[in-house]
Amino acid sequence: MKIVREYILDLYPTTTFFFVLFVIASVFIMEGYVYPFSLVAVCLVIACLAGKGKTLSNIVIKALIPIVVLIFVLQSLFYPGETILWSWWIFSVKLEGIEFSLMLSSRILAIGSAFILYFSITPIKNFTYALEKMGLSTKATYVILSTMNIIPEMRKMSKTIMDAQRSRGVETEGNLMVRAKAFLPTLSPMILGSIASTEERVITLEARAFTVHGTKTTLQHIEKSKKDNIVRILFVLLILVVIGWRFL
Repeated sequence: MKIVREYILDLYPTTTFFFVLFVIASVFIMEGYVYPFSLVAVCLVIACLAGKGKTLSNIVIKALIPIVVLIFVLQSLFYPGETILWSWWIFSVKLEGIEFSLMLSSRILAIGSAFILYFSITPIKNFTYALEKMGLSTKATYVILSTMNIIPEMRKMSKTIMDAQRSRGVETEGNLMVRAKAFLPTLSPMILGSIASTEERVITLEARAFTVHGTKTTLQHIEKSKKDNIVRILFVLLILVVIGWRFL
């Protein structure tokens, strides 16, 4: 199990992204909704093998499932069709709408799970390093890195501020009204802290000669290996099998 986990986590970032491309291509090649739902199970299995099963399941349940359910309900109610299964006032659920909703929601769930899996097993710094090796400018990769890190940083800052407010006697736990009152004293320190951290980040970048033209070095260094070539060939063969299955 440990060997499999290390094998998955040591893959080059662009190699693991081949799986995302495979999922995106195959869900549009294959018809129906059974295949996309099966890919969600595959993502969960890979995440468990890589030791990221809990992370993947939490994000999918909390962030992806509500969006998919909302899309499913809206498409079921308003998609045109002739076979009416249920109706009330201006709303009606049709068989064609259910089938289309299952297909659309399954594809969104499969593609979303593949992206969540990718960023669960691939560190952001490795992802941006691979983009730089592909020729993307350091400024663009820094924008990508800072954008992806903004939510974890804001969550960490919010937790710190809430702990500080709680130590001062501010009630931060309870019903919705109590939480709403606690949010206002948290908002201003968070905004000021974000401005201060932005200024510190600019100073740090200038101290590291970020805007200087010329060859730059990095402390991080990752290379492709033979197993990356094997995995890439495997995904190419799999997409060819999917195409052949679809047309044959």
